Amino acid sequence: MRSCFQSTLRAAARLQSVSQSFSRWRSIQQPWTRPFTASPWRSAAHLMMSDLEKRISEIPLERFRNFCIVAHVDHGKSTLSDRLLELTGTIAPGGNKQILDKLDVERERGITVKAQTCSMIYNYKKEDYLLHLVDTPGHVDFRAEVSRSYASCGGALLLVDASQGVQAQTVANFYLAFAQGLQLVPVINKVDLPSADPPRALEQMKDTFELDPAKAVLVSAKTGLNVEAILPTVIDQVPSPIGDHLKPLKLLLVDSWYSNYKGVILLVRVFDGQIKAGDHITSFATGLRYIVGEVGIMYPNQTPQTVLRAGQVGYIHFNPGMKRSQEAKVGDTYTTVGAEKQVEPLPGFEEPKAMVFVAAFPVDQSDYAHLEDSINQIMLNDRSVTLQKESSEALGAGWRLGFLGTLHCSVFEDRLRQEHGASIIITPPTVPFKVIWKDGREETISNPANFPDGGTANSGIVELQEPYVSATITLPEEYLGKVIELCEGNRGQQKELQFFTATQVILKYDLPLAHLVDDFFGKLKSLTKGYASLDYEESDWRKSNIIKLQLLVNKEPVDAVARVIHYTQAERLGKQWVTKFKEHVDRQMYEVVIQAAAGRRIVARETLKPFRKDVLSKLHASDLSRRRKLLEKQKEGRKKLKAVGNISIDQKAFQGFLAK
Repeated sequence: MRSCFQSTLRAAARLQSVSQSFSRWRSIQQPWTRPFTASPWRSAAHLMMSDLEKRISEIPLERFRNFCIVAHVDHGKSTLSDRLLELTGTIAPGGNKQILDKLDVERERGITVKAQTCSMIYNYKKEDYLLHLVDTPGHVDFRAEVSRSYASCGGALLLVDASQGVQAQTVANFYLAFAQGLQLVPVINKVDLPSADPPRALEQMKDTFELDPAKAVLVSAKTGLNVEAILPTVIDQVPSPIGDHLKPLKLLLVDSWYSNYKGVILLVRVFDGQIKAGDHITSFATGLRYIVGEVGIMYPNQTPQTVLRAGQVGYIHFNPGMKRSQEAKVGDTYTTVGAEKQVEPLPGFEEPKAMVFVAAFPVDQSDYAHLEDSINQIMLNDRSVTLQKESSEALGAGWRLGFLGTLHCSVFEDRLRQEHGASIIITPPTVPFKVIWKDGREETISNPANFPDGGTANSGIVELQEPYVSATITLPEEYLGKVIELCEGNRGQQKELQFFTATQVILKYDLPLAHLVDDFFGKLKSLTKGYASLDYEESDWRKSNIIKLQLLVNKEPVDAVARVIHYTQAERLGKQWVTKFKEHVDRQMYEVVIQAAAGRRIVARETLKPFRKDVLSKLHASDLSRRRKLLEKQKEGRKKLKAVGNISIDQKAFQGFLAK
């Protein structure tokens, strides 16, 4: 016992000795610190940001200019944006082409799908100007993007291709900008092309829009010719924004997109006041409150700033972040918490409505969850798409998607395939129809499978209506006869025919939307060798003799390929359907009857013959009655098999049938 106690005392003494030695050693050492130093590139980036913010803070509101570039599709908007960014030193010259086109599908197709923004600093007459540029889409499907861009701008560059001249979307953009009171600066692009005819383009702009040709700037965005003349013209002609940074905060939500790390990021135009990180702001539309986490400008990527002042366009995101993109209502007004009664909300925007509907199904039903996640991810940045779950006996579970137009649908499909590797079956596009019942109820139907079978013959229906659009077509005079024939063949009603030059025609027609989405634009381009252009807008609902066309296989309807059409198309489309479907269906052990039914009337039929065993092969020299007896027995067996058997159609048959 005593020896055990003594050993414990000796161990404690040794431990105390070690502890004292460590304390003496530590007291003579220098305090240890890890030498953190910023790498050279980080220091330079921080310095550049500080200089940029300092330059911006010294620019008064009178030297702000907010403008956008609008034009018909493929007139060179994104290329011109690149040249302006290079001219102001925002990006290095000779870098990536179309730097503001962020999506792969935009670069691949050479079109702008989503409006993109960028701030620039330009020194003019020894004074700095803060310029805010918006590159807008040119296609009619994305007109909502253009109208939103106008709300953040005081002027617009109206860009016209010197070889193509004024086209349909140019006319539409002009009237849209004119209605909002924007100052327009005419710019003629592609003057370096051999086929360029600037005098003709200037004459068209004068005759059509009454714009002064003397104020137009002639450039080549590709080569950079005379691009340096654009920004001084913008500064001289476009007015500075109106606002007061001393008033309570009033900002307009122009656009939004989703970040996996920061949540929803808002693109805003500050009308009054100023906003900085840490501010508490509230939405007029939803009443929700947020704490600002970061503010900044697009230069050309997200560049944080200390403050955004009245007149500026920039981005903000919150901390904690906004998680639901539905909370960011485009056109909403935000202000500081407590200042709601001092601020009048801005009028906002009209939400774009889906005009074209398709059904989408996964090729393999095991990919359903992955495809649903992919669709929801894309919809975070594209709220104009509508989504509704749907199921089909032939194709399984899927969705009914609504789009602004056929190009919008095509771009969405490309993004699913490219960005998410999705394999998907898309049905042909359809449009909504309206049913007016006897009890006065109106029902809008976007799914053809839900359309009443009997049409107007249904005793409960008073009237059926379909949507019409007002289409504006610009084309060379030599193709006028063919285009009128195309429009009349698609049940169009001519409204106006105008020669705005000796060789160019503006043709206005009211067309059924159902015919417009049925590759009308492709047929128009084919007839005019690519020289015609098309723009359209919603018109109204009109009474129509429409009917549901269905595909029947052994008298059972195939729900995935139902379509609502005008009664005059029933026989032609029905014959096409049964002929095409027969090519993709495998032969069965019994006869398969493929029919097209328009309402309750069969308009076309094809028969797929069954596999047949040669029951007469054993008979060499038999009596005729014996042969007939064997054939009748085989026939009875076929009838019995057909009565108890269910036809199994492979999904590849539907894929082949629905493929363009």
